[in-house]
Amino acid sequence: MKIKVIVVGKTLKGFIGQGVEEYLNRLKHYLRVDLIVIPDVKTGKSLPVEQLMRKEEELILSEIANGSEVFLLDEQGREYTSVELASIVEEKMVAGTKELTLIIGGAYGVTKAVKSKANGVIALSKLTFSHQMVRVILLEQLYRAMTIIRGEPYHHI
Repeated sequence: MKIKVIVVGKTLKGFIGQGVEEYLNRLKHYLRVDLIVIPDVKTGKSLPVEQLMRKEEELILSEIANGSEVFLLDEQGREYTSVELASIVEEKMVAGTKELTLIIGGAYGVTKAVKSKANGVIALSKLTFSHQMVRVILLEQLYRAMTIIRGEPYHHI
């Protein structure tokens, strides 16, 4: 199975970029993870929020492959434990899912059209994180999920 993580905007902070690279490298041992960066919409600051979100919508939707299982990360989603998330990933792998797509929207969230593509909505926490930090947290949780699935000692139960 391949996992595609779609994010809006490039990683701006060096330490976050280092974290992203660290977990992408660790994940290579288990499965393919592609980080798709939707570029910031040019002249975004001068556009009304609704127009900005529609432009992001077009770019996000163009990256979702037909048949992909899609999960949106959103604070209004369901919270899972690391073991529960691992169970979801394992379930998708066993079911023969070819691609699992995880979407981290932009600063204003995502449109209804993007939400309608989601098979589920995941909240990483009740806390609010920057969209930049969520990238590292999500990738770490995917790595943790893979070590749980494989019974490796990274995750201590």
